[in-house]
Amino acid sequence: MKEFVVLVDEQDNELGTMEKIEAHEKAVLHRAFSVLLFNDQNELMLQQRAMDKYHCPGMWTNTCCSHQRTGESTMDAANRRLMEEMGISAHLQHRFHFVYRAPFDNGLTEHELDHVLTGTYNGEPNLNPDEASGWRWMSVPAILTDMQERPDVYTPWFKIILQEYQNRLNS
Repeated sequence: MKEFVVLVDEQDNELGTMEKIEAHEKAVLHRAFSVLLFNDQNELMLQQRAMDKYHCPGMWTNTCCSHQRTGESTMDAANRRLMEEMGISAHLQHRFHFVYRAPFDNGLTEHELDHVLTGTYNGEPNLNPDEASGWRWMSVPAILTDMQERPDVYTPWFKIILQEYQNRLNS
């Protein structure tokens, strides 16, 4: 089954849809979301992407990320994918959105208007093995240090999102 993304302008106005892989091949701006779940110790739940993902397999990334479907709200999409990928639900809050561009080694590019949502969760996930091969809790300072030491184990978009999150948190 083909997946489609919602094409948008930089003000998040819908412009139509495009098949997901084509949008990534052509680097067309589209709507997306990223979820950051924290526990009571203020550690972030990281997801290790499944090894058979078409880009960034086995890399560490934020708790959950994906694309909204046509007519689907960001909150509904985030809750749907959090359950599909990690087998959990959490109360989420929309924090901000921003535009980024992240090229991959395989010729694909993420060019997204990304809605960043946060929430609190203290349990263990029930991973969908088609989506995630592992998970762990880490503090943001520890993640940032590890990103400096081992940048190749983290997804390009997670590095951008975490920096944007830190910038907005500290401003």
